[in-house]
Amino acid sequence: MKKMLMSTMLFAAFMGTAGSVMAADGEALYKSKCLMCHGADGKGTPMGPAFAGNEFVKSGTEAAIADVIVKGREGDAKVYKNIALGMPAQKLGDEEVSALVAYLKSLGAK
Repeated sequence: MKKMLMSTMLFAAFMGTAGSVMAADGEALYKSKCLMCHGADGKGTPMGPAFAGNEFVKSGTEAAIADVIVKGREGDAKVYKNIALGMPAQKLGDEEVSALVAYLKSLGAK
């Protein structure tokens, strides 16, 4: 009985740790999904606006920023008309979107 209880406790501890290890990494998501257009450290490129110092990113709600990530901004919805490309919608899970928004907020504060 003690072995079974100990095994259960170890398994539960492992699963708790595994969950945090498997949690979405906003910086890694940024590097794989956003960096090519928005540049290193979110400083922008001719293909995408900067996040660093961006008022929408600094003061926008998580929901508003998440909406842009998930739905994109194409055609008339584009805010930065001087940038030829639109923002494509991203297929990410809720946890990934939250992690990415948190990372973008950290870039916006710079």
